[in-house]
Amino acid sequence: MNREVRVRFAPSPTGALHIGGVRTALYNYLFAKKNNGKFLLRIEDTDQNRFVPGAEEYIKDALEWIGVVPDESPWSEGQYGPYRQSERKPMYMQYALDLVEKGHAYYAFDTAEELEAMRERLTAARVVSPQYNSITRAQMKNSLTLPDDEVKERLASGDPYVIRIKIPRKEEVRLNDMIRGWVMVHSSTLDDKVLMKSDGMPTYHLANIVDDHLMHITHVIRGEEWLPSAPLHVLLYKYFGWEDTMPQFAHLPLLMKPDGNGKLSKRDAEKHGFPIFPLDWTDPTSGEKAQGFKESGYLPDAFLNFLAFLGWNPGDHREIFSVDELIEAFSIDRIGKSGTKFDINKAKWFNEQYLRSKLDAELAEYLLTDLSKEGISISQDKAESIVTLMKERATFPSDLWKEGKFMIIAPDTFDEGVAAKRWNNEAVTVLSTYRDKLLSLDDDLNPENAKTLLEAAAEENGIKLGKVMQAVRLAVTGIGAGPDLMQVFTILGKKELSKRIDFALDKLKVTV
Repeated sequence: MNREVRVRFAPSPTGALHIGGVRTALYNYLFAKKNNGKFLLRIEDTDQNRFVPGAEEYIKDALEWIGVVPDESPWSEGQYGPYRQSERKPMYMQYALDLVEKGHAYYAFDTAEELEAMRERLTAARVVSPQYNSITRAQMKNSLTLPDDEVKERLASGDPYVIRIKIPRKEEVRLNDMIRGWVMVHSSTLDDKVLMKSDGMPTYHLANIVDDHLMHITHVIRGEEWLPSAPLHVLLYKYFGWEDTMPQFAHLPLLMKPDGNGKLSKRDAEKHGFPIFPLDWTDPTSGEKAQGFKESGYLPDAFLNFLAFLGWNPGDHREIFSVDELIEAFSIDRIGKSGTKFDINKAKWFNEQYLRSKLDAELAEYLLTDLSKEGISISQDKAESIVTLMKERATFPSDLWKEGKFMIIAPDTFDEGVAAKRWNNEAVTVLSTYRDKLLSLDDDLNPENAKTLLEAAAEENGIKLGKVMQAVRLAVTGIGAGPDLMQVFTILGKKELSKRIDFALDKLKVTV
């Protein structure tokens, strides 16, 4: 009988959620929905020393922003809770002790000083990677080397200890990764990882395996950085006797720097001036602030579409996908093995496509919101006319105001470079005639009659319109380039247009 597909995203609340983590959550979500399964979120907070206040809420808010909402989580519990590892603490020791009983784990009483001395000895002996492993454990203080009576006495007297897994000396560990195929590691390269810490909290390795088993996780889709730990996890499933229900593993490729040279980091994002977190984040300890994709003006559906393509492709030329279309097209075998370059320009491209696909009424709300912050009020109709004209030139919603400001506020300065080259007596003559024609026009201005009057003003003075067109734009907008000028004239109306021409004629001087 086939099991229900159950996947999990298991972040640690140690700070803001990195874009790589958001992508991992998205791939888990898409896989679950494609297979009519469940997507879980589990907070892995066993390392209390690294816990950061506000980080858990940040994770929740970030996923909700892009619409990747878990079926089960600390905020919406299912039948396999609790969904925070710190709240599951009492159960882990029994599993660690079970491994000790079976001979697959042992107590280690070594002090920090003794562990450091061991590392120094191995380093002096030119061992490249000093480890507590199948060879070195024979010289350390643990239940494999100490007499049984001493072990019992130490445990009874409350001596500090950890529980370590007992890695076999000569064994090949095999893992069939859904993305990378067969991965084989010799146990001699592995160390005896700590499973239970001296404070009674489990390490990631133990808690992760126990929780995945108890929560009936069928597939573990996680970042490539966890691949070196996978052989240890395979051994734990084997030692617990859970091999038959061990999940399938898929290790996602790394997100690389824009030049492809190394893993993408917060420092790289700061260097290149783009966000790396989904939402704004202020570190509660340092006060350091980092801008998020949301606050930078990225739309959630565009951000999600961009994320999906960081390592996955649909196998055809399509790029724009709704969430439902992504679910339908998604498959693990379309995820690449190699790292993916992070291209912020592609993120901007996606944002432009989604921005332009929105209804003008929706885009007008962005503009009206920005205007209200400036204490400016315009009609809904005018806002829609402006965004219709500006949306092809906008990357972010805020560009509608920034780039379309000249249609709302008359310019009081003019581009000096354009003025020096294009403002001349011919421009003054055409604009003066055009203003007079506007004032005598009975009808409202529209693109057709606006252009007809301008052509007539140039023709009457024997001047080719093309020679003065940039000067005309300069007089009305203050700049030398922009959207269709007749559309701009229509939005402004003949009264405002005439007023702006008068101001320009008065302000700008012809230099010979």
